[in-house]
Amino acid sequence: MDTDQADKVQTAADQVLELEAELEAAGHAATGGSALERAQAILHKWVDSAKGVVISPALGRVTLIHQNGHVSSISSPDLPFAMSAPAEKKP
Repeated sequence: MDTDQADKVQTAADQVLELEAELEAAGHAATGGSALERAQAILHKWVDSAKGVVISPALGRVTLIHQNGHVSSISSPDLPFAMSAPAEKKP
């Protein structure tokens, strides 16, 4: 990651942490090194454990359905569109 990208990532992390501090909620940012590697490994395991997925582009949300029936939602302006199946041409 170049310096400009690293600065953008750090700025975004700082903004999220500032918003959480305004709500008197603690947060933790991992933007590099072993902390980021650990977070990514946990996220990969968590995503791989999903037994179902609901993609809602209009709501900007992807919902994972876990084995125990619990649901976890990811709010994102990009992810639901990236996961949506492309439109197919009708014959």
